Amino acid sequence: MSFPSQDYQIAVMAREELSIAIDWARVEGWNPGLQDADCFYAADPQGFLVGKLDRQPIATISAVKYGHSFGFIGFYIVHPDARHQGYGIQIWQRAIEILEGRTIGLDGVVAQQENYQKSGFTFAHRNIRFAGISDRADQLHPDLVPLSAIPFEQLKQCDRRFFPEQREQFLRAWIDQPDAQSMGILQGDRLCAYGVIRACHTGYKIGPLNAETPDLADALVQALMATIPLGSTFYLDVPEPNPQAIKLAQKYKMTPAFETARMYRGCSPELPLGQIFGITSFELG
Repeated sequence: MSFPSQDYQIAVMAREELSIAIDWARVEGWNPGLQDADCFYAADPQGFLVGKLDRQPIATISAVKYGHSFGFIGFYIVHPDARHQGYGIQIWQRAIEILEGRTIGLDGVVAQQENYQKSGFTFAHRNIRFAGISDRADQLHPDLVPLSAIPFEQLKQCDRRFFPEQREQFLRAWIDQPDAQSMGILQGDRLCAYGVIRACHTGYKIGPLNAETPDLADALVQALMATIPLGSTFYLDVPEPNPQAIKLAQKYKMTPAFETARMYRGCSPELPLGQIFGITSFELG
């Protein structure tokens, strides 16, 4: 490894620069959503860093803060022409500094997991991306409602059960984004399941998919599939500790396409993984 040039500068991304990270993620095969940049930026406008050499972007990372106790690292990418020269570790260390004092999460690709362990991250569980082909449901659940019809405060309180901190600004942007459909299932006045499907560079991705029971999760998958063209490729990122989520993916003949390791630095949050059938994104948790 060579010593990084003194011309290397790390700064907070401007909004228009976030498209660089999104595009590099696409090239890496992570298949981001078409509207991810606006939604991600809403989560934390100060949470995205770019490393520039002679004013040219060569490295990206996100260090997004949620509430007062949690943060998530993603988009850790160094341009192929600048790898193994010490630029990546500098921007990585800056991200860790920004989130110091918080529990930090990330979804690590297989090749980087040992490096993350050296920085104090411990393995929590695997996440598996399943890919399938959309079909039509015979009959949709009678209690389906668009999330836009549910008071946002109710959705926010429900979402807080499935995430380590509140994520109000992100959640507002996520459910209202173009090229997406957001649905929930009510039992009485209680929101007991909700999910989003969005258009990605390849196909469509469901996430989050949170439900109190496997049957409710199944009903949401059917409803969300019904909003996209028949025969479309769609994806679901499943936490491996939820065996019912894996069975659900298998029911729709989905097959594993990619995996990450959810890792934490600090205390691992206690989440109801048995009710998380699809995580929101590998980039922001």
